[in-house]
Amino acid sequence: MSAETTKRAAAVYFTLLKDKVIDEYSEHFQTYFEPEVRQTVLLLADESGTYIIESPKRIQLVVQPTGSVFATNFTHMKEKHKHIETKRHFHLISIVIMSFLASIDRNQAAKIRTQREGISYYTLERQVNDLIMNWDGILKTKPNFGEEERIDMKEVVTMWKYMEVETDDYGAKKANRRTRIGLIAGAIRLLETERLVVILDRDDIPKVIPKQELFERIEYLYHDYDRYELLKQLMTLEEDGHAEDSSN
Repeated sequence: MSAETTKRAAAVYFTLLKDKVIDEYSEHFQTYFEPEVRQTVLLLADESGTYIIESPKRIQLVVQPTGSVFATNFTHMKEKHKHIETKRHFHLISIVIMSFLASIDRNQAAKIRTQREGISYYTLERQVNDLIMNWDGILKTKPNFGEEERIDMKEVVTMWKYMEVETDDYGAKKANRRTRIGLIAGAIRLLETERLVVILDRDDIPKVIPKQELFERIEYLYHDYDRYELLKQLMTLEEDGHAEDSSN
């Protein structure tokens, strides 16, 4: 491996660290696919506990959930994202994000529709509320519901039920992270920070539009995780224990 190859590979890798994504218009895109450079970048990624997602028009860098030098603990996350106050908030935010992912990870029609129209915060709030009220109904007959999936369903349901429900006056409520819409906004902000979504109409009725990078991450990374598929199934679980028809 020559010094020049190492230098070019380092330029690609550290650009990925900074920008998270390199698209086809970047000077580093073609450089990455030079065999020796690609091999070196993959080695750097593996040694640092990161993962490269390759697609026809872009490459992405993702931190591995464990064993990464870039992994963070809850304390560090809370310092970076001030709206995440407690682990309970983090768990509920995770449910919001997972509900959003499940709604777009269904079929091509859902993908095209959400890329064109987006999903408003109020639609997402109703979607999460329907989900959690459904879980609340299941818990009445199955108190151990969620244990197998390692989710404290009772805590999630209780916290959501007692959060303030907003009117449509988003402008007056958007800064209040203790409301349901405030929680939705905080969850989507995490995806925006990773440059995976675009938020439109922030000061009116905000809506979130998934970027192609998010769909690629779902396809090339999340689908390989059993945990993702398990949680996605939970997002469409009905009280009778069967998944709902995704065509509805």
